[in-house]
Amino acid sequence: MIRIGVLSDTHSFLDPKLFHYFAECDEIWHGGDIGDIEIIDRLQEFKPSYFVYGNIDDQMVRRTVPEVQIIEREQHKILMIHIAGPFQSYNKKLKELIEFHKPTILVCGHSHILKVAYDHKFELLYLNPGACGNHGFHPKRTLLRFSIDGSQIKGMEVIELGERGKIQS
Repeated sequence: MIRIGVLSDTHSFLDPKLFHYFAECDEIWHGGDIGDIEIIDRLQEFKPSYFVYGNIDDQMVRRTVPEVQIIEREQHKILMIHIAGPFQSYNKKLKELIEFHKPTILVCGHSHILKVAYDHKFELLYLNPGACGNHGFHPKRTLLRFSIDGSQIKGMEVIELGERGKIQS
């Protein structure tokens, strides 16, 4: 069994509470729009972390992490990309990646809209953790946390960090 923390759209801001919520996680997955390269360093120092770059990320970030990440955990293949397009109406690039790699879990960001749903059309679990940074239009900063045990996904949790722009202790 492996425990995963998922975040996206940090836009150069890491809430200190994230380290508490992800303390029991084995890995962290970041769905892009990282912002400052320091975010990558801080998360990798904390836990093994996997990233994709997003549309706001500069050349330094883009040279450090890929646009698309394919990883396998337990009995799942995970595809991470920042911009997916609307749920079930994914952009052309993503549809081609899904067809080629046949992931069972899709992790994305970009929309700043939290959504966890099973996509029957593409036979995958869609995970967009919303946004946990302070930049954007989202009212609440959110994360996801769950476990993978063989073929099962267990204990999916949405974690609210608080209102955008406000740090609460």
